[in-house]
Formats: sequence, structure tokens, C-alpha cells
Amino acid sequence: MAEEVWMLQTKRADFNAIAKKFNIDPVTARIMRNRGIEGEREIERYLYGTLDDLYDPMLLYGAADAAKILRECIEKGKKIRIVGDYDIDGVCSTYILLQAMERLGAQADYAIPDRIRDGYGINEAIIEKARTDGAEVILTCDNGISAFTQIEMAKKYGMTVIVTDHHEVPLEDGREKLPPADVIVDPKQSRCSYPFPEICGAVVAYKLVQLLYRICSVPEKECTDLLEFAAIATVGDVMSLRDENRILVKYGLRKLARTGNIGLRRLAQQNNLDMSQLSAYHIGFVIGPCLNAGGRLQTAQIALSLLMEKDEGRAESLAHELKCLNDTRKDMTEQGTEAARLLVDTKYKNDSVLVVYLPECHESLAGIIAGRLREYYQKPAIVLTKGEENVKGSGRSTEAYHMFQKLSEVKDLMIKFGGHPMAAGLSIREENIDEFRRRLNENSGLTEDDFKLRVWIDVPMPVSYVTEGLVEEFSCLEPFGQGNEKPLFAEKALWIRSSRILGRNRNVVKLILEEESGYAIEALYFGDGTAFEEERAGRRKMDIVYYPDINEYNGKRTLQAVIRRYRFSGEAAV
Repeated sequence: MAEEVWMLQTKRADFNAIAKKFNIDPVTARIMRNRGIEGEREIERYLYGTLDDLYDPMLLYGAADAAKILRECIEKGKKIRIVGDYDIDGVCSTYILLQAMERLGAQADYAIPDRIRDGYGINEAIIEKARTDGAEVILTCDNGISAFTQIEMAKKYGMTVIVTDHHEVPLEDGREKLPPADVIVDPKQSRCSYPFPEICGAVVAYKLVQLLYRICSVPEKECTDLLEFAAIATVGDVMSLRDENRILVKYGLRKLARTGNIGLRRLAQQNNLDMSQLSAYHIGFVIGPCLNAGGRLQTAQIALSLLMEKDEGRAESLAHELKCLNDTRKDMTEQGTEAARLLVDTKYKNDSVLVVYLPECHESLAGIIAGRLREYYQKPAIVLTKGEENVKGSGRSTEAYHMFQKLSEVKDLMIKFGGHPMAAGLSIREENIDEFRRRLNENSGLTEDDFKLRVWIDVPMPVSYVTEGLVEEFSCLEPFGQGNEKPLFAEKALWIRSSRILGRNRNVVKLILEEESGYAIEALYFGDGTAFEEERAGRRKMDIVYYPDINEYNGKRTLQAVIRRYRFSGEAAV
């Protein structure tokens, strides 16, 4: 477990003036400033933004041309094949485009690559199959920006190719290398001046459908009906919940609460979720993993079929299948993580960059396990698994380590690799693994300070300052997630008046904490209760990092502090 360092956000502004202007608490004003929100226009958009504040899809380079070409192809009756990807973003992108094609009467179908057999994105086999099936148009989503040779092949066959993607454009000799498609819609290309390029593939697809519906005179409401799928993909693909992403997810969740999609409703029921109470957390940690599970362990077509299903019984069966696959995935992930941590603790605990080889691990889980190792040890982690021909790997990094650049320094040891500063994928020969690990660690450039977990505190706030009104006001900051994290507060030297461990697995600690003034509040800590009590060893005070909440039970509402981090202070009781 990495050492923790508690850090206080120190961004400045006239919080009292902002609070008065927008009728909010100064604490809320400070949280917004900590999230990078500055200026009256941005504050107003953050607090009160609506769908009208989303950027016009006309600003997305190539989208208008793509919409015109698609309309012409639909009118001429050309067969369109949508090529998606096997993750949640690819599935939702494909669904959005399929729904639009069906609404416009297009001859359209889809292909999604198999994670193990095909790998990521469009490939030659998919193009050959499209040609054999008589497809004249290929429309990619959430992939295609790096498929230079594949799209060149499709063009030689006389196909019209439209690429919609959101990934970084590959560079060759420092210059962008774009595939030879008829149109490319990707906010990351340098010629695109879209105001907020950090959107996922499903949002790119959604924006394209907006324009297509506009020129085909389809009511805007029919496009808005697809908003929830763009929101699901945004959260599931871990996009930053800033700018228009936050607005899109906020309103997408509202639509999801009353969705007419049978598959989503059945999936929520399988996971005992109330559709009216879904948050970004439920999408990111329950619904999303289920939709991803098919593509990880079997085929992503299960998830897409669920979204498209109109029959209640069949939808329930598909939802159950995805729930079971995700449960299996979770068990496999726990086993893999345990095995990986054992290797680190016994063989690699002094390494700066963790390179762990798990030959028996399912390759689709490597990235998840690498992320777990990164979080636990606060070190860059690469998990390798045995593929059909060579060893495949997936890496997750820390802010201090540019993983793609560091892999570039040892590219002679790999068969292929790709990625960005925080994540990467690679393939390597088994006999090169030890040298790969050695060279990455020799040149990591990391120091002991880089391995400390930094816990960022928004405001040092006494629990006595918390009111029900303040807790309810914090709801205006939602949805919380990547880039718009739930705020954290801290207070030192609280007296521990009582504590007891709850739960069959002893994984909840309930406390009564008291300030020097005598003000007391209930507190909950979700974690290893036995370890908590052993660490406490009779100590009578504790410092906490917490989030305030309201507990409702039998019609009674009480304030409580949900403890995220803690450390004990003061002498042990005699």
C-alpha cells in the first residue's frame, strides 16, 4: 500500500462575492474554483447549463460533409456497414448510428470486431466481409483514425468510407498521418477547432446524427432520445466530466431515469438498481461493466443485442447473461489481482515500474488488473498475458510517468505497441520480458516521492459547519466522476466517542465523533473493520477526510460524515 499525503487545494478567488452573486455557500464556490471553473459565464453554465449549452455539431470538422454523404447514400439505397468496437463506447456508438439509419430507412447493418481474434478496430477481414456482403459504404465509430492500410484497401474496392472517432491521430515523422477516408470526423485532428475535443466516440456519433437529422428534417426530439446512450458511453469510457460532457451526462441521466429502452431497464433490474435513482457511479461501476463484460469474455454483440431488443423476455435473458458474465469477470479479476500483488510483494516490490507476467490470465483483464496495481502501489504497472502467438500486455500509468514515451525507448523489444501518457497496449515475445522489465526500471526517472498517494482536500471544514441545506446544495455540483470528483473535506483531532464494527463481513465501522466544542456527528467508514480497530489500538482522536451526507431511516434524517481517509492521533487510552 502506497504512503498517503494529504494535500489542500489552494486556488484563489473571491468566494464570498461568488457566493453572494449566485446565492450559494462560499464552500460551494470554492469547490467550483478547485474544479477550474472561473468567470461568471462559466459558473452560470456549470450551475445552470442546459442542452442548449452543448456545442453546435457544425463546429465538428467533417461532420457536415459526412451527414451530406450519408443522406445521398441513403437516398440511393446504398448498403451501409457500421463498424464499431467491442467496448462500451463502441457498442453505444454503433447503437446510436444504427437507430439513426433505421429511422431514415437506410440499408444498414453492423460489424463489431472480436477482442481476441480481431483485436481493436477495423481490419482487413472486416473489409473483405463487407465487400462480399455487398456493402458500398463503411461508417466507423470509436475507431478508424489509425486504420490507414485497412481504409486504403476499402478505397481500392471502390467503397465510400466515413471515419468517426475520438482517439489521437497517429504521427509519422512528427506529422499527422490520416487514413484516406472520404471524410474524417475526429475532434483530435489538428484541422478541427471543436471547442471541447475530449468527447467520446458515442458523442461524435451523436453529433453526426444531429446534423443528419437536421438536413433530413427529423425533429430534434428524436435525436435527444439517443442522448442517454451518449451519456452512458461518456461515463463508461471514463471521459472527463467537464464542459459539455458534464451537461450531456447530467441530462442523459435524467432521460435514463425514464428510458423506453427495454434492455437497459432489464439490466438495471438484474443489478437491483432503481432507474429513477441512477447516478454516474452506477453507470461507471455497475451498468458499464456489464455492457463491457460481453466484449471482454465473449462478444460485444450480446450488449448491442440487449440495447436493440424489443421483446421483454429476450431482453431479460440477455441482461441476465451480461450480469453473469460480469460476475465471472469480477471473480477472474480478483484472482488475477491477488496473483499479481503476490508477485509484486515477493519479487518486484523495489521496482519503480511494475511488469507482471500472468500467463493464465484472460488478456481482456490485463488493463483492469494493471489499474488495480497502479492504484495500490502508486506505480506505473504493465500486466502481461500469454496470447495465441506472443505475449500481450496492457499498462496503466501515473501522472509522473509518460508511459507511451517510455515504451518508445524500448520499442526494439516489442513487436508492436501504442497508447498515450496514462495507458498503453503492447505485444512482446516471452523471451524479452525480463529485459523489458530491466530496461524500463533502469530508465524510469521516478523517485520515492512519485510513489506517494496524493489525497486532494477541497476545504478544511469542521463537521459542525455542515447542514442539511449545504449537503443538498452540493447536488448542484453533480454528476461526479473523472474530472469532476466528489468534493472532499477534512478536520483534525476529532474525539472518538464510540465505534463499532457492522456487517457480516465486518466491512463497516460506525462512529460517533466529537469536536472540542462538544458538537458530535455520526460517521461511517466502509472498509476493513478489523484492520481499523487494530490500527486504532485504543487511540482516542482521529483526523478524517470526509464527505457529508444525510442518512434517512424510519422517516428520520440525520447528518453523517462518510469517511474516505483517516489517521489516528493522540495517545492510546490507558
